[in-house]
Amino acid sequence: MPYNTHPRRLALPWKYRHCRFPALFQGGSMQQRWTIDELIDTWTLLPTETDLLRNKTGPTRLGFAVMLKAFQHEGRFPYNTHEVPEAVVEYVARQVGVATDEYRDFNWRSRNSSYQRQDIRAFCGFREFTTEDAGTLTDWLSQSVVPHETRSGAVTEAALRWLRENGIEPPSPGRLQRFVDAAERHYDLRLCQTIHNRLSTEHRAGLEALLRPTALEEDQPEDHEGQGPRSSALQNLRTNSEKRGVESVEEQIEKLRLLRRLQLPQALFADVAPHVLTRYRERASNESPSHFRAQTPSVRLTLLAAFCVARMTELTDALVTHLVDMVHHINVKAERRVERNFVAEFRRVHNKDRILERLLEAALGNPDGTVREVLFPVVDEQTLRDLLREYKEKGGFRQQVHTIVRGTYRSHYRRMIPWLLTELSFRSNNHRHQPVIDALGLLGRYVDSNARIYPYEEHIPVGGVIDRNIRDLILERGPDGGMRVNRVNYELCVLSALRDALRSREIWVIGADKYRDPDKDLPQDFEARKESYFQALRQPQEVDTFVQGLEQQLKDALVMLHDGLPKNPGVRVVARDGGRFVVTP
Repeated sequence: MPYNTHPRRLALPWKYRHCRFPALFQGGSMQQRWTIDELIDTWTLLPTETDLLRNKTGPTRLGFAVMLKAFQHEGRFPYNTHEVPEAVVEYVARQVGVATDEYRDFNWRSRNSSYQRQDIRAFCGFREFTTEDAGTLTDWLSQSVVPHETRSGAVTEAALRWLRENGIEPPSPGRLQRFVDAAERHYDLRLCQTIHNRLSTEHRAGLEALLRPTALEEDQPEDHEGQGPRSSALQNLRTNSEKRGVESVEEQIEKLRLLRRLQLPQALFADVAPHVLTRYRERASNESPSHFRAQTPSVRLTLLAAFCVARMTELTDALVTHLVDMVHHINVKAERRVERNFVAEFRRVHNKDRILERLLEAALGNPDGTVREVLFPVVDEQTLRDLLREYKEKGGFRQQVHTIVRGTYRSHYRRMIPWLLTELSFRSNNHRHQPVIDALGLLGRYVDSNARIYPYEEHIPVGGVIDRNIRDLILERGPDGGMRVNRVNYELCVLSALRDALRSREIWVIGADKYRDPDKDLPQDFEARKESYFQALRQPQEVDTFVQGLEQQLKDALVMLHDGLPKNPGVRVVARDGGRFVVTP
């Protein structure tokens, strides 16, 4: 069968048989390994393409055929003869009736070769890249692609798709990359000017103040006694506290308060993609104050604003993480301490079940006898005392843990609670966790109070806050017989419930990223970009089509299991326990 009448090619619709581009050029390197099926699908000459070779012979005939198929496949011409794999040349040479060795004699840079390129472009409906195309491509990339793409090389891929869809031969990889870089610069400059216009005079003055030296060091020289350059508020905001404790929390809260005093607009970066904000934040983290001052006002203020907005989010996450770790730390530390005390002080009674069995047998066998006469001969008195003591201490384990946790929290960690409740705002989208939110509000109302017990008239959320197993430790009975709630005990319960809810994302924090509103994990522009999201997921937009495809996958999997399982020597179905699959090692 002739190559140009292969059924795989002729089975395609006519518009794809004439000239199609299944691949995009990725930086100047052609695929070097080809299977026979790939050669047939990609490098087979069609009848309309063979007609272009009638007036060509020898190296020109073979070179033209290779250029034509390469242009159809990658949307650009090879740079030289060595770029095309030898297997491809042999496959095309057999179709055009020219010896493979003559391919080396084809001159890729001759005037005749230029005319052939023009014929190939005209046949495929393409034209050369012009200066006007450069401006159009750069504007399109800066407005429609750069703001949304996060993957490396995605902008270049989009540029190549645009060129292919518009029938334009792409420029060289280096030149195309220059246009991509120009599009990114245009987008950055336009965005910086937009952000600059959104900032008021007070906002600009506050951001500029971050670059000035701190007041304590303002009168020192640039390098005072080898201590290095003067620091600024920006440099202080960049630092992270590596230590854990109350002092670290206090430092982070001071930084957060400094950033909040700038009162930057909440919607300042609302229409900016997160990856762009992250890129600006990283750039601002590495720029020195002198480099900042060398920038234009729009660029400088945009970088500073991006840093401040991102840094507020990071500090909020750090504070919440510290709160979660603190609750976990004091509980685990208390449990380990109590366990060590138990091991050191008490002798374990082994084989307790057998001892209890012997005691019951002796008691039932002689119900009228005395304990000393009936039980002590079976189990000695000291063993019984040890057994009783161990059972009593088992019930006191939780009490001892709670006592140690309370002491550690009250003497040290409790100082953080007023700061955290003042600076962090907790929310929940689940009504089941609303008692914890109400309990946090109760703690906030009594931040400045010295009361040890909450007043009787105060509404105190209990369900969903205090575990049933420790309610007898938390609730106290007053002299009048009424139930009272100790503030320290209740705060520990609230923090423990808050920790569990934060880890499960049932409670979130305003201004945080790691602990943000879980609804924001979904694309906020889903309705506007629904089609692109479905394309990225490779799923149909129609519900019926999706369900039918899913049903077909399940049917195919069941058929494959049904047909392959009896023939699979490594798998057996046994009747044990109602049927099991046994797989060999």
